[in-house]
Amino acid sequence: MAKASPIEFFRQVRQEVQKVTWPTRKETTVTTVMVFIMVVLASLFFFLVDSLLGLGIATILGLGG
Repeated sequence: MAKASPIEFFRQVRQEVQKVTWPTRKETTVTTVMVFIMVVLASLFFFLVDSLLGLGIATILGLGG
C-alpha cells in the first residue's frame, strides 16, 4: 500500500466523511432516551437478582434471622 502525503490523506478523510449518513437530532434524542431506559431496566433486573440470590444464600446458611 502506497503511503499518501498528509495533504492527500486529509483529502481522502474529507471525502469519506462526506459519505457518512449522520443521524438527525430526533434520531439521536430517541436513541439516547432508549439507552437510558434500558440502563434503568437492566439495573433493576440485576438489583432484583442480586437481592434474591443474597436472600437465598442467607436462608441456606441460616443467617436469615
